[in-house]
Amino acid sequence: MRAFSAVIPFTDIQTTSELARQLNESDQVEEIFIYSPLPSGIKLPNCKDLILDSIQSSVSLRTIAGLLRTEYLLLSTRQTGISFSPSSLGRFLTVVSASDAGIIYSDFYERKSGKILVHPTCDYQLGSIRDEFDFGSVMITHSETFKDAVMSSGKSYQFAGLYDMRLRISQTKKIQRIPEPLYNIEEIDFRKSGEKQFDYVNPKNRNVQLEMESAATDHLKQINAFVKPPLNEIDLTSEKFETEASVIIPVKNRIKTIGDAVSSALKQTTDFKFNIIVVDNHSNDGTTELLKKLSAKNEKIIHIIPGREDLLIGGCWSEAINNPLCGRFSVQLDSDDVYKDESTLQTIIDTFKKEKCAMVIGSYTLTDFDLNEIPPGLIDHREWSADNGPNNALRINGLGAPRAFYTPLLRKIDIPNVSYGEDYFLGITISRNYKIGRVYNSVYYCRRWEGNTDAELDIGKLNTHNTFKDGLRTNEILARQKKYQADKT
Repeated sequence: MRAFSAVIPFTDIQTTSELARQLNESDQVEEIFIYSPLPSGIKLPNCKDLILDSIQSSVSLRTIAGLLRTEYLLLSTRQTGISFSPSSLGRFLTVVSASDAGIIYSDFYERKSGKILVHPTCDYQLGSIRDEFDFGSVMITHSETFKDAVMSSGKSYQFAGLYDMRLRISQTKKIQRIPEPLYNIEEIDFRKSGEKQFDYVNPKNRNVQLEMESAATDHLKQINAFVKPPLNEIDLTSEKFETEASVIIPVKNRIKTIGDAVSSALKQTTDFKFNIIVVDNHSNDGTTELLKKLSAKNEKIIHIIPGREDLLIGGCWSEAINNPLCGRFSVQLDSDDVYKDESTLQTIIDTFKKEKCAMVIGSYTLTDFDLNEIPPGLIDHREWSADNGPNNALRINGLGAPRAFYTPLLRKIDIPNVSYGEDYFLGITISRNYKIGRVYNSVYYCRRWEGNTDAELDIGKLNTHNTFKDGLRTNEILARQKKYQADKT
């Protein structure tokens, strides 16, 4: 018997028939299952229809498991055109047969806007538990490993079956990337990276997200990295501060927007004393001159130019919170953005005092440069719950904005000197031990314009960002596992 059973989606007659012919011509493929809610109409040797509503469901995966007779499974998970080179399947077989890995995946070529480009994937690690991890369109696994994973799950998911299967395999087996492009696909999602990143907060996907959360939570329990409430509250009056709150604005070359940001902070109406600490990271576009004028006119504005020239956003935050003029609470405001109205700061500080939490995360509205709302509009991260937020935080790539911190605790944490992910690091680190408060009404306008650093990222930069956050999650899981062992003793 040949090595692989291939399970592929029905796309259309021509595309799917061509892929089936390629697989039939291979010396490695024994049988081909074409899955679709309806019969495919394809009549080719070794091809069988597999009537499935969705490849994501537990029922579908169990159906596949019951059909497997070969040693390995080749599973295609996306409805897009796929083609293999003559040596691709042999290369997959060489690696999977020599490895004890539970899942093998690879880089690939994609045709996009008439060009064929290499699409590298990310290496999988302990912290790669985000449900949108990109395996590409082809996954290879040992059939017995696949069967064990899907049959051992005590839950039946409509949307999270494939995700649950992958997490279960990762508990006992390595998930291995082949850093070579081994097949071609036709790109079907032409949205910018800055648009795709909000799919998981779309209310239409709420039921999907609840299932993904359930699978991720079970996984964290099984690997002893689950955070169990109640979490520690903070004594917010244990230290004396002259100023109750500081709005922190790191900035470099934002002459178009920094004035708006500072103005929105100055307009805040509060029953406490606050200031605005602007860390000007050696701007050379006129931002520095503008901030000097603004700070000369208003004593609330503290304009800092660091002595170092190697600081990124995280380093600028460290400069601000360790300044003796920093207040009891440190509240984020990006230099591109503005607070929604004059009550934002008061709302955040009231949440600290009401919930005695170490961090508060608000909700924001996406807008264009002129503050006109753009899709998807409100980003409120309602996937966060008081009971399970610290665990679900490891599944997703962002926690919301604006973010605010109890300064004495923040000063004890080494903020990474990076310009991406430093806020996420703080959120998952703090949530391991301390309560995080949430504001679900929009208090912030997040502008999307060509000057944003994450509006449209190429695949290399996007992978760099994702790998960095996966690394943060890896370290956090290890810390939570260590905490679990310490709590047991």
